[in-house]
Amino acid sequence: MDSLVEGNHTAVTEFILVGLTHDPVLRVVLFIIILGIYLVTLSGNICTILLIRVSTQLHHPMYFFLSHLAFADTGYSSSVTPNMLVNFLLEKNTISYVGCGIQLGSAVFFGSVECFVLAAMAYDRFMAICNPLMYSTKMSTQVCVHLLAVAYIGGFLDASSFILSFLGLVFCGSNRVNHFFCDFAPLVEVSCSAGSILTIVPSFTAGFVIVFTVIVIAISYVYILITILKMRSTEGRHKAFSTCTSHLTAVTLFYGTVTFIYVMPKSSYSTDQNKVISVFYMVVIPMLNPLIYSLRNNEIKGALKRKLGSKTYF
Repeated sequence: MDSLVEGNHTAVTEFILVGLTHDPVLRVVLFIIILGIYLVTLSGNICTILLIRVSTQLHHPMYFFLSHLAFADTGYSSSVTPNMLVNFLLEKNTISYVGCGIQLGSAVFFGSVECFVLAAMAYDRFMAICNPLMYSTKMSTQVCVHLLAVAYIGGFLDASSFILSFLGLVFCGSNRVNHFFCDFAPLVEVSCSAGSILTIVPSFTAGFVIVFTVIVIAISYVYILITILKMRSTEGRHKAFSTCTSHLTAVTLFYGTVTFIYVMPKSSYSTDQNKVISVFYMVVIPMLNPLIYSLRNNEIKGALKRKLGSKTYF
């Protein structure tokens, strides 16, 4: 049953997700492609977490944060991808009201955690390059745990604002969500609550997370750039910059797509473009991050070779 009548409005009990396409052949093709991406995402991020955990050479703050970035990527992709894969194979793409709220909350939570972790990683690089003599003190285990606590608490608060706003939305009978997952904006479009305070609060909390973390990242890299330019040794400059390239690549990919979705005027792109970009930052980027860090980081490649070598000779 899709809805129940309550007074002058209809209480929706499930939503129909329009999805990416209605073409049956294209749906099978997308199912195969996205399933492959998701399997690579799971294996890549889980292997990253396990490698950092078992390799004593990687027990540094940078890799401590990287393991939590991999965890956030796994959760971020898993909040949407499994349901999307199932819906590719079904004629009617539906999700329950409760399931929709859980999907929305988990996506916002892990997305916010990723923002904070990326900011913490930028701060870590700032301390390593700009204050190397104070690095061990300023980035102690206790400091790293506190930064991580801020990330998860911030993610929880941001997700809570979205879930509470979602629970307060009144739906007028239409339950067709023009997206492949329960994103907040398409849900507002099918509700009777457009323009209410419930639709504004999540924008402020999400905006705060994005702006705050971008400022932290920007300030960190301004100081990093100044410090690198002051270095007299070309080798020192190259070494310092090489430690930041993986993080800068991950930041550019993630914030570039998120900014396009949430900052660009809605009239400048279509709903279909929105869906494609959403697939990129929710499905593709979580797969790319472990590849970016493993391919461009000699310490991770070295640790992986040592572990594979020890298993071979065992």
